[in-house]
Amino acid sequence: MSSSTAKVTFVHGDITQQQVDAIVNAANSSLLGGGGVDGAIHWAGGPEILAACRRLRETEYPKGLPAGGAVATTAGQLPARHVIHVVGPVYSTRADRSTLLRSCYVEAIRVAAALEARTIAFPAVSTGAFAWPLADAARIAVGAVVETPSSLEEVRFVLFTRAALRAFESAYSLSRARPRTQTGE
Repeated sequence: MSSSTAKVTFVHGDITQQQVDAIVNAANSSLLGGGGVDGAIHWAGGPEILAACRRLRETEYPKGLPAGGAVATTAGQLPARHVIHVVGPVYSTRADRSTLLRSCYVEAIRVAAALEARTIAFPAVSTGAFAWPLADAARIAVGAVVETPSSLEEVRFVLFTRAALRAFESAYSLSRARPRTQTGE
């Protein structure tokens, strides 16, 4: 698999203030708002986002969006064109759910491509109420973004805390320091 050529950047700040083509929302499966990033995006984006999510629940996702999935709506009043909602898994010490967390990033990039987005802003999916350990979530997120081919020009991680910013920057540095193995004959 070839690596993404997107510029990867890290910002300490508020994801609802990002001027990008697509903002990624760490949603819950209901798509109807919640706390943390989800609540902030719904509040800042206005009622258009909730209305679009309700339409998705009435049509494509009557049982809710499954963990690891991604779907786009309008961005409402946000300074972006789209919101891509992803449902991260709840962290578990008994089950390895890392493929679901990785899928959030890969699927968001796939949806962004379908929207012809050039810039995307990600939060630290599953690290809030879903309790995923920050360093591990950062490693999975950065790995997914760096390893997923895309036509994106910029992938921006917007981290709400300084600790999250440090974890994601560290994961990126480590991903660049690792030797790449090539397979094939």
